[in-house]
Parts: sequence; C-alpha cells; structure tokens
Amino acid sequence: MSELSKGTIIKVAGPVVVAEGMVGARMYDVVRVGGDNLIGEIVELRGDLASIQVYEDTVGVGPGEEVVNTGAPLSVELGPGLISSIYDGIQRPLDQLVAAQGDHILRGSDIPGLKRDVKWLFKPVIENGTKVSHGDFIGEVQESTLVLHKIMVPAGVSGTVEGLNEGEYTVEETIGAIVADDGSRTELKLMQKWPVRQGRTSKRRLAPNEILVTGQRVIDAFFPLGKGGTACVPGPFGTGKTVVQHQLAKWVDADVIVYVGCGERGNEMTDVLLEFPELVDPHSGEPLMKRVVMIANTSDMPVAAREASVYTGITMAEYFRDMGYSVAMMADSTSRWAEAMREISTRLEEMPAEEGYPAYLGARIASFYERSGRVVCAGSPERTGALSIIGAVSPPGGDLSDSVVQATLHVVKVFWSLVGRLAQQRHFPAIDWLTSYSFYKEYLAGSFEDKEQGAEFAAMVQEAMNLLEQEAELIEIVRLVGAESISANDRMALETAKSIREDFLHQNAFHKIDTYTPIEKQFDMMKVILHFHEQGLAAIENDVETADIFKLAVREDIARAKYVDYADKEKIIGITGIIDEQMKALYAPVA
Repeated sequence: MSELSKGTIIKVAGPVVVAEGMVGARMYDVVRVGGDNLIGEIVELRGDLASIQVYEDTVGVGPGEEVVNTGAPLSVELGPGLISSIYDGIQRPLDQLVAAQGDHILRGSDIPGLKRDVKWLFKPVIENGTKVSHGDFIGEVQESTLVLHKIMVPAGVSGTVEGLNEGEYTVEETIGAIVADDGSRTELKLMQKWPVRQGRTSKRRLAPNEILVTGQRVIDAFFPLGKGGTACVPGPFGTGKTVVQHQLAKWVDADVIVYVGCGERGNEMTDVLLEFPELVDPHSGEPLMKRVVMIANTSDMPVAAREASVYTGITMAEYFRDMGYSVAMMADSTSRWAEAMREISTRLEEMPAEEGYPAYLGARIASFYERSGRVVCAGSPERTGALSIIGAVSPPGGDLSDSVVQATLHVVKVFWSLVGRLAQQRHFPAIDWLTSYSFYKEYLAGSFEDKEQGAEFAAMVQEAMNLLEQEAELIEIVRLVGAESISANDRMALETAKSIREDFLHQNAFHKIDTYTPIEKQFDMMKVILHFHEQGLAAIENDVETADIFKLAVREDIARAKYVDYADKEKIIGITGIIDEQMKALYAPVA
C-alpha cells in the first residue's frame, strides 16, 4: 500500500469514523479501520477528511489509529456457491463464521463470500475461438438440482475465447481466457465481482405484464404483483408483515428467492433459518433452500450494516436475473434500513428533513426499487429475466403517513396495507381490501392459459370487490338500526361479502392445503361464492326469506372448499350443482 492510501482517525462517533490524510480516496471506497481491520465505506469527503460508515462495532477504536483504503468499492462475489448460503450484511458466510469463531462474529473477520475449496463441474456451452462480449454465456455449472448456474462474460470484457475446457474448478481457478482485439488477455473464472451500489446493465426494459403467482388468494386475485414489479407491505407491529414475507418466499412462482432480513429481531430470522431448510418447494418437490439465498442482518448487528445488506441482496438478485431467471427479493424491513440512514446522517451532522430522516431518503429508496424490472438481459443467447422486489415497512404505530411509507409508495406499484383490526380478528393475511391497490390488475386475465377464463376471473374479482365496498357502506347502517331495516338484496350482499372475506380472503398459512392455492382453484372458489349470490338473489325474487337462504347446508361446503385438494377439483366445481338443488327446494320453480 502507498502512503496516499492510508489515513489517521481523528474522530469516532458510533458507527461513523472520521479520518484525515485520505488523499486520493473516492466516495464509497472500502477501507479497513483500526488494528482490528474493521470494514467501512467512505460516505463523505471534504478535502483529505473522509467520513466512514463502519459495518462493525467500533467500541475500542480511537483517534490515532490507522485507516487503510483498499481503493475498491464495496463489492460482492458472484458465482457458484451462492444458492443455499446464509450471509451477513457484507457477504460473510454465517455457517463458516460459526465454525471458525463460535456464536459471536469477531470483528475484522475476513472470510470470503464463496468457498475457495469447493470444486464445481464446469461445462462450456461455446467453442474456443468464438467472439464474445459482456453477458454472453460461456458455460454452466449445476449449482443445485433447481438452479443451473450460467457462467457469463464479465462486464467490460470482449474478444475471442481460448483455452475453455470442461472440468472441475474452484471459483478462483482459471477456466479459460478472452483475448481482445488489441491483444490484451483477460483470464476467466467461475467467479466475478460487482460493486453493490451500481445496478447491473441490461439491453432494455420490458413491461411487467405477467403475474407473479404467489398462491395467496388476496394477493393473486385482488392485488396481484407482476413479474419484475415492486410491492410494499406496511403495517403496525403484530399484523403479519414477516408472515406475509415468509409465505411469499415459500410459495412465489420464481426461479430464485433472495431473502434479506434487514435489521429484524433475531427470533424472526431464527424462524426463517430453521423453517426454510425443512420446506419443500411446491413446484419441484425439492427442498426450498435449493433456490434460496439468505442474508441475515439482525437488530443487534451494527446499524450501518443494514444498508450493506440491502445492496448486497439486490446485487445478487440482479446477477441471477441476468441468467434469464425470474427472481423474487424480500426485504424485511426497509424501515430498519431507513433508521440506519437516519443514524448515519445524524452522526455526519447533516441537516435533517421530516422526522429526522435525511433529505435524500426518498431518492435512496427510489434508486433501490428502480433496480427491479423485467428486462432483456445483456449478452447472448437473447433471454428475458425478471426481478421482483417485495419490501416490508414498519411505520411506528402503523402510521401510513410515515416518511418511509410515503417515500416507498411514490415508487412501488402494489400496496398491501396490513391493518391491526383484521389481525385482532384473526384474519390472515391481514391485508385491507379497501385501502390496498395494485397497478398490475390489468394483467390478471393473462395468467390463465384459457384467456376467456382469465377475463371471467377478472370480472368476478371486480364483482367481489364491489360487494366488499357495498358491505363497508351498509355495515354502519346495520350497526345503528339492525339488519332487518335494510332490503333483502342488501342482506344478501352482506352475507356474500362475509363469505368472500371468510371463505376466500382468509387463508391458513399452517394448513397443508390452504397455505397455497393455485390460480385455477381461486377461480373455481370465487365462481362458487358468486354463484351462491346470484341464486340467492333469484330466490329473493321468488319471495324466499333471506334467513332460509343463509341456513342452507351448502354454506358449509362453500366454507370448506379452501381445504379441498385441487387434485379433487370436481368436488369444488360440483358445489354449484348442490347450490342449485338446495335453492330450488326453497321455492316452486317458475314455469
């Protein structure tokens, strides 16, 4: 290291360290702080003074200690070995840290993100002598039974491939080389590095016009998320933000899942770490972890590392997207990241904006969510990848006017509003159907192979939403003057809305069948409920009392449809016939 790359600490303020003599340093360079080699990142430069946010505990660090600039931005290692791994916020593998250091991470730990001693079977997919450029596939590694890892040409490299051979390699060994037109030679490895704050490039962006099926009825039917879309899940403590995130991570129709626990409590991350290895992927029957990367950053870890964990996660997700995969990233929760930004901003003595957050809060959140999208990936063969981001937000007291919520809502296209009222009623997912919204609803019909069926489902969902809105208007009248004071048709609307809420929107995450509902089963369930409504209105026209309609035995069949395995779908479809029979028994058929 040259003398220009070193500085001296003159001030320590919690996670922020100020060093002088940092001549030649650049913004976001990674530095090593003090005798323990703590990892930090330069976040402010004033002449030769550098303010550094340190991603580890700074207790014991004092003025006079040395700061060494690595001259490189904070980067992650991308290559075979990511899948099934569990990292901390700066891509240190937690399983190796436990084996080497015990239950507590020692400061200055420098274990690389990808294992250096594991050999991977590499198979070239192009011939030597082929001209290649950034993003082109050169080979593949079967990383897990669910993920075929594509080895791509690194950014900024182009030329002719030579020396590419099938064989077993570690991530550091040379698998071949690319010779540029000027004769310069770049060695190829299974691993490449990428700076986390810089989005990975693509050829062009596409409309997110395909629904990401989650198996959660309230989401898929009423507030769907598009592949490559963005969603926000805000709600007060105890409303099930983490449960929703877990459910989506387990069941979402994506090739790869990146789950980031950003500043969450340790017990919540422990649940994830214990549950996920035991879960079976519903689409393949294989263990779910064979398509999952996890980043565990808990609330007792250093505050600054929350920002690193979010960027580390999104960079890994982009990498798999560039292979042509559909990737879903869960960030739980971005409020903790925002709190870290506020902490660092305060230590830097920046002018605070609303609620003490930095003025650039909205810009940082927007730049994070804008890295989502459905894209035509760089390189050949031409392929389409999608990166969907689902971010949980934890506003104090569930206040949706909170700065983090509002900054997020300005960017995302889906809003799943969790409310305490529903959670207290044991209604899960506690997503409020009156305040939530989705801008991807127009693509719902396209999620069915039969387009007519898709259009019918979209129409049924709209009818169901109208009934729920009608219920919200009528419920206050009923509370004041009783149900008998409203018309029979309105009483029927109230009863159907109740059925939609309890038999369709309510879903049991712990029931082996109800936890996941295929979109086709959602169609059949909705059709049965609305068929009951239509037949009930017809019976009312024939002077049948609503009390008699509501007591029909078929109501039990409708309520239990959610627990019927869809392999036995005829049992659900057959309920419409039972409704017709029991309704007709209430009145003489009209000639």
